[in-house]
Amino acid sequence: QVQFVESGGGLVQPGGSLRLSCAASGSIFRLYAMGWYRQAPGKQRELVARITSGGSTNYADSGKGRFTISRDNAKKTVYLQMNSLKPEDTAVYYCNRDPIVPEYWGQGTQVTVSS
Repeated sequence: QVQFVESGGGLVQPGGSLRLSCAASGSIFRLYAMGWYRQAPGKQRELVARITSGGSTNYADSGKGRFTISRDNAKKTVYLQMNSLKPEDTAVYYCNRDPIVPEYWGQGTQVTVSS
């Protein structure tokens, strides 16, 4: 059974940094592309960044130059390093496969950017 557990969120001031982690279990993790997604209040969930099984990365325009996605296949973990955070980055952040498998959504981790 596949499960993703997100962690690392919190309250940070504008311009600050956070590193999110997504621990996976129950699957051949290394074979799948993974994504970080976020959902802000009143908005649809959106893709923030993705990483292929081979390590190629893509970013939404909102995170280009500020966010870095990476993966450690031995640890079955995907990371999202977020720098220069802005209030508009406030959201619940989730990880999932790319393309999304709806039944694999976890609880997410809350990121709040505020002074």
